[in-house]
Amino acid sequence: MTVRCGWLSPDGQSRSDTRLTALGATTPSGPLETRSGVLPGTYDGLYRVGGLWMSGTTGTMTAVVQPGRAVIQGTAAQGAYPVAVDENITVTFADGDAQYSRIDLVVLRIYDDEADGSGRTEAVVETVQGTPAAVPTAPAVPTLALLLFQVSVPAGASAGTGGIPWATANTDLRTTLVSAGGILPVYNNGAVAGSYPGQYQDSDNSNSLQRWSGTAWVPYPKAIGGIAPAGVLSTGGYTGQYRDTSAGQLQRWNGTAWQPAVPGPVFAQSLDAGYTTSTTYTAALTDSAVTALTLNFTAPPSGSVIIGVGARVYTTSSETTTAHMSPQVTLGTTVVWAADDERAASGSGAYPRSVSTQLRLNSLAVGSTYTITAMHRSSSSTVPGWFDTIYLRADPVA
Repeated sequence: MTVRCGWLSPDGQSRSDTRLTALGATTPSGPLETRSGVLPGTYDGLYRVGGLWMSGTTGTMTAVVQPGRAVIQGTAAQGAYPVAVDENITVTFADGDAQYSRIDLVVLRIYDDEADGSGRTEAVVETVQGTPAAVPTAPAVPTLALLLFQVSVPAGASAGTGGIPWATANTDLRTTLVSAGGILPVYNNGAVAGSYPGQYQDSDNSNSLQRWSGTAWVPYPKAIGGIAPAGVLSTGGYTGQYRDTSAGQLQRWNGTAWQPAVPGPVFAQSLDAGYTTSTTYTAALTDSAVTALTLNFTAPPSGSVIIGVGARVYTTSSETTTAHMSPQVTLGTTVVWAADDERAASGSGAYPRSVSTQLRLNSLAVGSTYTITAMHRSSSSTVPGWFDTIYLRADPVA
C-alpha cells in the first residue's frame, strides 16, 4: 500500500498500518522511522528514567526488570513497535564458565512472524548470552531488540558460589525517546545525531539545553541576549553571545572562540637579567632563564592598542654603546611590527638606568590574538647590552 491512514479503512486496519501511522511517543530518526528507546519519567520526578530498571537479587543468578514503556523501531516498512511491561519480570542468567568470564545482555525484544518468520508473535524481556573469553566482549544486539542492560558474569559464578556481584556487574544502557517535538532528556544517547535543525535535547552531563544545528548539538542560552552563567556553555550558540566564567570574567563569543568582552590591560615581566652582543634584534638573552619574554593580547573593538616596553639597561664599561629594546608584534606567523630602533626604549652607560616607551598600534583585526615579543640588541658586537626588570604591556584603546 502506498498511502496508509490509521483508523480509516472500512475493511480493517492491519498491524503494520497501526505501527506506521502511530505518531505519539516517537522521536523521529527519519521520514518513516523513529528512535528506539524507553519513555522517560519516574513517580517522584527525581530521575530521568525509571521504566524497565533492572535490579539483581543478591547471591543469585537472577534479576528483576521493572515495569515501563518503550518503542522499538523495525525497518522503515515495518514501522515502530510500542511496548508496555506492566509487571515485574524475572530474568535468569546461565552459570559462569569454569575458566573465563563473559558479558551477557538484557534486551526487550520483538518477535514478529510476519516479518522474521520466527513462528512467534510477541514481545519479551530476555537475556542474550555472550561468549566466555580471557577478554570478553558483548554479543551483538538481536534484530528488533532494545538493549537495556549489560551484565558481567564472572568465571565460575553460580547460585552456589554467591551468584553475580550485582553491585559492580550491572551496566545501565537504556536510552530515551519522547514524542515528536518534545525535548529529549538525554540518557546514554547524548552523541546520537539530531534528525532535523531545531530539534532540542537536555544534556545529561551539563544540564544544558542543546539545539541541533543540522551538523552538531549546540548549547542553547538560558535566554536570548542574556548572560549565560559560569559552567553552562562551552561553545557559543551565536556570535555576540555573552557568558560569565568561574573567574568572574565576562566573555563574548566571536563565532569561533570566547574572548574577553572588555579587554583589559595585559602585562608580562622578567626580573632575570641577561645580555646580548648581537647587533641585530634577538629575543634571547645570555645568562637569563627566560628564553623570550612574550605577551598575548586580543585586539579590542577599536582595533587599536597602546604598547609599552621598558627595562633597566646598561652597557658594560662603555658610555658610547647603546642597548635597544623594541617590541615585535605578530599575528600567527605574520609580523605586523618588526623590532626597530625607532620603536625602541634605549639606554647607555656603565650604570643601570630605567628606560621605557609607549607606542600606539592601529588597524588590528578585532577579536584576533596578537603576540608581543621583547627584542634586544647592542650597538656594538664587543660590548654587552644588559637588560633587567624587562616588561611588556598592552592597553586597549576605547
